[in-house]
Amino acid sequence: MNILLIINDAPYGSEKAYNALRLALTLTKEHESASVRIFLMADAVTCALTGQKTPDGFYNIERMLKGLCSKGVMVKACGTCVDARGLRQLALIDGVDRGRQGSDVLSALSSVVSLQCGVTDVRKCCVLTVNCQLSTANW
Repeated sequence: MNILLIINDAPYGSEKAYNALRLALTLTKEHESASVRIFLMADAVTCALTGQKTPDGFYNIERMLKGLCSKGVMVKACGTCVDARGLRQLALIDGVDRGRQGSDVLSALSSVVSLQCGVTDVRKCCVLTVNCQLSTANW
């Protein structure tokens, strides 16, 4: 099974990125044959920044992404979104690549399943959002 998670919310403030990464971690643990990919766009590109400091006992998106990368999950951050936020010169987490929205998303959408977190315009795929609303959209 091929799974793509597209995340576009900031790492903290809402729990959409957190829930998407929890789902990715669960999928990699419980379905070892699954190919999980993550595309960070819009404010979610800040999920890939290094040096995140959170209070003890609070989830840490950087640690979650590092764990996923260590398990072989492909993680890309939209290059245009990185540039738009002035983050080009900042270090991204090891294993997170700077991607291109057009070609990377199109190649990733060849996935059988697309789990989309926080985005409402998805085409030709089944969409399961983090808040468990199931819908389909067509191009």
